[in-house]
Amino acid sequence: MAETQTLRLQGVRKAYGVGTVAEMEVLHGIDLTIQKGEFTALIGPSGSGKSTLLNLIGLLDHPTAGQLFLTGVEATGLDDADLTRLRATAIGFVFQSHNLLPAFTAEENVMLPLLAARGRPDKDMQKRAEGLIEAVGLTPWSSHLTNELSGGQQQRVAIARALIMQPALVLADEPTGNLDTQTADSVFDLLRKINLESRTSFLIVTHDKRLAQRCDRIIELVDGRIASDKVNAVINPE
Repeated sequence: MAETQTLRLQGVRKAYGVGTVAEMEVLHGIDLTIQKGEFTALIGPSGSGKSTLLNLIGLLDHPTAGQLFLTGVEATGLDDADLTRLRATAIGFVFQSHNLLPAFTAEENVMLPLLAARGRPDKDMQKRAEGLIEAVGLTPWSSHLTNELSGGQQQRVAIARALIMQPALVLADEPTGNLDTQTADSVFDLLRKINLESRTSFLIVTHDKRLAQRCDRIIELVDGRIASDKVNAVINPE
């Protein structure tokens, strides 16, 4: 069973101002498992703890209590150096703001995580980036600077960059939030295509209920607790 799990949280809590009169607990004992290949939406009102939970899952912050397992590794027991290595190899990030470097081409932006890991470019790195650029439909624009691309194209570059390390889990925080409906649908379809082809797990934070309904599973967070966790009956057509 454990081999099929990409992510498991047991009793995860997060509080700020611990030990002070202003201590405030934001997440209250979260239990959550994401299986390999699951395409999951995380929804909830503003202030429900979605961003805090995403930061913990992304190993960008530490829980106050509880355990977090990523690809079978108990991340809560790792030091900062090992956490950095696990985050770099096991997790891909896609944000609402693309966070691309404007002085770099689309292909160079995609290669950045590999470049950070290896220290210098090589042929394998370029080949992998070219394959991902092709997969997201941007081959004709691979040598363009990212500020020459449309918002939807920039988001596709960000998706390709998130996949360059072949992560087990992709965390997408409002990935279509700044896009018009047609472009948002196109980007969402691309995420789904990658999920089906690679069996990469996706956790997508979204306020768009229309897109959430197209995911396999919807987790709703309210006041720092999982209020509902349901499997969608509607399966996306291929």
